[in-house]
Formats: sequence, structure tokens, C-alpha cells
Amino acid sequence: MSGASSNIATTPKAHELLAHFQRQPKLMDKLRQQLQARHYSKSTEHTYCLWVKRYIYFHNVKHPAEMAEPEINAFLTHLAVKEKVSASTQNQALSALLFLYRHVLCREVGDLGEVIRARKPKRLPIVMTREEVKAVLTQLSGEKWLMASLMYGAGLRLIECLRLRVQDIDFARNEIMVRDGKGAKDRITMLPESLKDPLRQHLKKVKTIYERDLKDGWGQVPMPNALDRKYPNASREWRWQWIFPQGNRWKNPKTRVEGRHHVDESILLKKFKQAVQKAGLTKRATCHTLRHSFATHLLEAGYDIRTVQELLGHKDVRTTMIYTHVLNRGGRGVKSPIDL
Repeated sequence: MSGASSNIATTPKAHELLAHFQRQPKLMDKLRQQLQARHYSKSTEHTYCLWVKRYIYFHNVKHPAEMAEPEINAFLTHLAVKEKVSASTQNQALSALLFLYRHVLCREVGDLGEVIRARKPKRLPIVMTREEVKAVLTQLSGEKWLMASLMYGAGLRLIECLRLRVQDIDFARNEIMVRDGKGAKDRITMLPESLKDPLRQHLKKVKTIYERDLKDGWGQVPMPNALDRKYPNASREWRWQWIFPQGNRWKNPKTRVEGRHHVDESILLKKFKQAVQKAGLTKRATCHTLRHSFATHLLEAGYDIRTVQELLGHKDVRTTMIYTHVLNRGGRGVKSPIDL
């Protein structure tokens, strides 16, 4: 019998089947392919893969195809009860698993039953006053100051600021085009008048670096949505260059072509944290606090909430309405009896 088995295993058909299964992409590869096919961001792709791995290891490395609603229920309940994650974190894990079953395993998830949901706390965003913003920005210099100033002056998210390209700035119309923002949406926000000259001076320095790279035979940048295949020379054009390029060139491991990526997020995050400490702030302010402050200060100045919603790129005005809390100054605008 064992001899018969070995003969079957060595037949050409068996080899062909074995090779076919070896060529089949693994589960995580399939997940990444499906996420990329639907143009999910790199950060979402990374996060979803982490949640799927945690789900698999939670159930002792059992394949998701062998599991269903009870296992999903158990995992989500564990996150809420044992790990005490926030409601948004639990929802993120659920979204990752729903995507896995729907688009990779081609199965719809039914009723999850009595999942213990994490409580969603009502938290207000941390906002800096104008004086605090000024104090923090004073502690920054060079391109770090310019990046932080753009985030506050135009309401940009950190990654939106770092991904700005030369063509996204319209000096004549005082506009910044934010491409592929959160939710894969484009939007237009203002270019602060006070930042136009510093930005022009910065772009002169960037262009000098770009021209030197071109002279050395490089000067390429990564292109969005495979545009480099449609327009092979576009990645060397000035208009596609990053406004905030990295100091060192990167090398594509596949093509061996050198180019520049934008500045890494961690660099500004670290510098901003140091600036907050030097400014003596006791608030837990981060780069994203600049965006919160932008929205709050516009509402304080009397601008329409719908206008602020457009500038921020919020899908629902209710998201923008959270900033109206600052209009109720100290205890809903009520004067304390001790002050009277």
C-alpha cells in the first residue's frame, strides 16, 4: 500500500497538483491583495492584517475558514472584557474580520449574538489656545516649523501634510489641494497668506535638491495608483515632487532605482512633542491637536460650521459639531458666583 502511495505521489499529475497548491497565495497575501484592490491605505492594510493574525492566534492558530460567528463573538468579547479596549478599537477589529470573511473567504457573517461591546466614551478633543499654538511653534524651526504651521493654518492631518506635492499648492488662488485624504476623498483648503513666502523659499531649496538628483540620474518619487506605468516619466517631473522630501534617497529593492520619499511621520511627531515640553504646556498636545485647534479657532471667529466641515473634509457635520464645545466658555458660559 505504501508503495502504491509513493507511485501515485511521483506521477506527473500529482506533481502538477502539488505545484498548483504551492502557487496558491496564503491567507494573509490574499487579504493584502483584496485590500490593495479596493485602494485601502497602507496603514489600514497593516492594521487589518494585525487584527486577523490576533484573531487566528487567539483561537490557537485555527484557520478562519473553519471558524464562524461564535469564534468572532468570543474574540470581540475578549477584547472588551479582558483587554478592556476602547469601542473604536473593538469596531476596528470587527471591520477587519468582516472584510476577511466577505472579500477573502467569500462568506457573509451572520448574527454575532450577544457580543459584549466596549463602552464608547464621550471625549472632547484637546485644543490649544492661540497663545499656546504660538508658544509651541516658536520652539520649532526650518521645515518642521513650516509643516506644523501648515497643519494649524490649513487644518491638515499629519499624513496629509507630509504627502503634499508641488502641484497641490496654488499660490494664485491661495488654495491647497488635499488628495486622497481620509476616506479616499479629495478636498480643497486654504493656503494661509502668512505662509506663502516661507513656502516659496522652502520650495527653492527643495528644487535645488531635486535638480541635483536629476543630474545624478535619479530624481524619482513614488507615484499614486500605478500612474508610473501610465506615465513612465511623470515620477521625474517637478510638479510630482514631495514638498517635504526625505534627506536621503531610498532604493527600490525590486528595480534598484533610487528616489526620495516624503519625511517620515515619526520625525515631526518627536520634534513636536519636544516643542510642547519646551513651551511648558501641561496639555497632552500632539500634531493632531493643531487640526483640532484650527477648527475651534475658526468657529470662535464666527465662521459657519458648514464651511469648517468642508475645510476639514468631514463627511458628517455632527463630527464637526464636537468643536462647538469651546463656544460654551467655562461651565456653559455661566458666571461663577464667586466672580460676582
